[in-house]
Amino acid sequence: MILGPTGVGKTELSLRLAERYGSPIVSCDSRQIFREIPIGTAAPTKEEQARVKHYFIGTRALEEDYNAGEYEREALALLEKLFQEHDIVVMTGGSTLYADAVCNGLDDLPSVPAEIRKEVERKGETGDERLRWLQAEVQRLDPVYWEEVDRLNPARLAHCVEICMTTGKPYSSLRTRLKKERPFRILKIALTRDREELYARINARVNQMIKDGMVEEAKSVYPKRALNSLQTVGYRELFDYFDGRYDLTRAVELIRQNSRHYAKRQMTWFRRDKEIHWLNAKDTYEKNSTIIDDLLGNNGMQAS
Repeated sequence: MILGPTGVGKTELSLRLAERYGSPIVSCDSRQIFREIPIGTAAPTKEEQARVKHYFIGTRALEEDYNAGEYEREALALLEKLFQEHDIVVMTGGSTLYADAVCNGLDDLPSVPAEIRKEVERKGETGDERLRWLQAEVQRLDPVYWEEVDRLNPARLAHCVEICMTTGKPYSSLRTRLKKERPFRILKIALTRDREELYARINARVNQMIKDGMVEEAKSVYPKRALNSLQTVGYRELFDYFDGRYDLTRAVELIRQNSRHYAKRQMTWFRRDKEIHWLNAKDTYEKNSTIIDDLLGNNGMQAS
């Protein structure tokens, strides 16, 4: 698994490792799976997908009711097939929940009825107003979970509210945190960079997204703005721009700022995981790939 915050450089390392090991790439990104928003999610380009076979990129529509539980089931089924042909499979992404789903498994929670999901989607409209509503509901329904959740992550907050409404119980009371056994070994690698360098890369990436047509992409999905799949950095700010809350310059500034904040939260989450081996993204590919080969060998994996 090649992990790390947004903008750190996961894509290129994953591509080169996958080419080296003759492996496909399995994405664990909860937004790149949606086909309508490739620019704002920095999905692999057509050229990158031509280099290496990718899975879970652009395979779902925004309206589809997709969640981490479904991803866990589908990813495990895919890995079972891939390991029949490959000794090593490369997985990469920045979605901590999807990575955890594969590595540790999720609790068996009840399905959320469509009417409850739609009710939660309608609340608070979009942007900051919706985020404030979700935060207040999590505080009210599950104070225990409120103390540990990423309070700026609408998807996590909405999931908690949906489960609470479905079961009538606090979401935290249904979580066992029991790690599930997997029929394969897992090596977790995370990339890091100096903070100022990472933030500069994030700013440059946002600028490039705007040049590549992110504003037009956001306009095309604006009528669907209440969907959980669009409660993410980049689209929330542009939707507020379309609503006249500020101009485009301010929207782009906020996208940069909120992307940097998101990267910081990702780093905080990854640092909690003691199984992760950290590599400096500034080091050469040759140096990092040698380290990874040694780690694979120490974990009983064959790097050919």
